[in-house]
Amino acid sequence: MPGRPVSRAVHPIERRSYEILRSRVDLSHLPPLTRAVIERVVHASADLDYVTDLVCVEAALAGGLAALRAGAPVVTDVAMVAAGITGREALCPVAEAATAALARAAGLTRSAAAVRIALDRVGPGAVWVVGCAPTALAELVTLDARPALVVGLPVGFVGAVEAKAALRASGLPGVSNRSEKGGSAVAAAALNALLYVEEKP
Repeated sequence: MPGRPVSRAVHPIERRSYEILRSRVDLSHLPPLTRAVIERVVHASADLDYVTDLVCVEAALAGGLAALRAGAPVVTDVAMVAAGITGREALCPVAEAATAALARAAGLTRSAAAVRIALDRVGPGAVWVVGCAPTALAELVTLDARPALVVGLPVGFVGAVEAKAALRASGLPGVSNRSEKGGSAVAAAALNALLYVEEKP
């Protein structure tokens, strides 16, 4: 069933990683979903800067979690993000011939064109996970996508900070960060935090 929480055994190395993380920073004061996302991202990246860099809104995370449990489609900007998501199929049309054709015709990057193609397929209410391409996030913000949640954590020196700021300014339910950091592993980790939320690592 696509809406069921992911069931998996927590490896002892992962459990130990969380013990080390929690010995270095106490996030117990945070709301539960915000804490889960921040801890999962820090665990995945070994980068404590994300404790203050990530921008999470508990209500947005709760809406995303409800959508995931209801079987909402998951869309990613690149295959590496999709590969990092555990227990859920994700749509990622960036490598399709139709995406390349639309990109040429419309003067878009392939990542931005893929957002348009994916939206035509999934419609409103999807969970979008962007970890690589700032142009994908920038394009998504301009469309009437009505997402359940946007995990907007693209990495880069060109356009990443601006795209994430645009996500926050848009009022869309989202997770982002303020800096140039991000990446496929970080974006997948943020989504996995919601999928694993019933676990106790």
